Amino acid sequence: MNKFKHIRAYYTGFILPLVDFLILWPILSIMKRKTTTSLDLRFLGDKKVIEKDIRHGAFFMTNHRDIVMDATWLTFLIRTRYFIHPYFGIGNNLFGKWWIEHLVRFLRAFVVIRNGCFHDQRENAITLSQYIRHLRKRHKSIWLAQREGRAKDGNDITQPGVLKMLTIDAEDFFASIKELNICPVSISYEFDPCDYLKAREMQLKRDNPRWKKSRKDDLVSMKVGIEGHKGRIVYRLTPSINHEIDQALAERPELRELSRNEQIQFVCKIIDQHIHAAYELYPRGKAFDEYIENRLKLIHLSNKDTDYLREKLYEMYNYPVINHEKALRSHY
Repeated sequence: MNKFKHIRAYYTGFILPLVDFLILWPILSIMKRKTTTSLDLRFLGDKKVIEKDIRHGAFFMTNHRDIVMDATWLTFLIRTRYFIHPYFGIGNNLFGKWWIEHLVRFLRAFVVIRNGCFHDQRENAITLSQYIRHLRKRHKSIWLAQREGRAKDGNDITQPGVLKMLTIDAEDFFASIKELNICPVSISYEFDPCDYLKAREMQLKRDNPRWKKSRKDDLVSMKVGIEGHKGRIVYRLTPSINHEIDQALAERPELRELSRNEQIQFVCKIIDQHIHAAYELYPRGKAFDEYIENRLKLIHLSNKDTDYLREKLYEMYNYPVINHEKALRSHY
């Protein structure tokens, strides 16, 4: 295990329950009361089947809305109901302050290293993949977002690179994926506290394709995402994708003959189907239009393009509706 020392969590043994009881749960309970209207864990499909899928550990893969709170609320809900505390991945690009790395490692996070040359990135990916498989062999649960970075426009699409990393040294792709026991989870926020920041980033990127976020920008997003009001939040668990993979391979054995990239795309579509079909949709009306106008006032840019920003704000809330309706009409 020494080779995993730089990515594994620090704490062991009795420390986790003690930290949960004395520190984390009281803080999260206060945050829930102050920043949400409600926080619910729901299911898409047979609840007993889903609970059986996660009983011996699961790989929770979710859409990505918030840098910190996506994994935090999932951990809160899963630990409260099933006494499962997932490990979760966080990019090293978020370590803008000295204390963040130590805090997230202590809270059972492992680090996804996203910089370095091609050789270093490949070696890091292999090590991370091996570490994740080490956790799964011990029946530990894991959370990882379906993509690197948040879906700023609300269009949640699984990034092939994530599955490529998870199976980077696997000979049999489908067997390797099934060992992970991926259970997609759909996250639906009634309001995204970072929506105006995301819209601002989109205009900056449009006006200057070379523009990149700074570590300060990430820290601001983390702060706003933690403290901002989110309204109603629903996490909806879906069955393990293993059921669909088994069925697909039985009906279409030619899937095994596809290229690795084609196999990855096939599994990405299954994950997307689960997440899109499981969205919780919130009613929108005149009050929501007023909300959008108020968010526009928070955006400060010297060359502020109000029409473009308004379009992007609506877009990030409309994409889940579009993808949900499409998922209900079709099956990949």
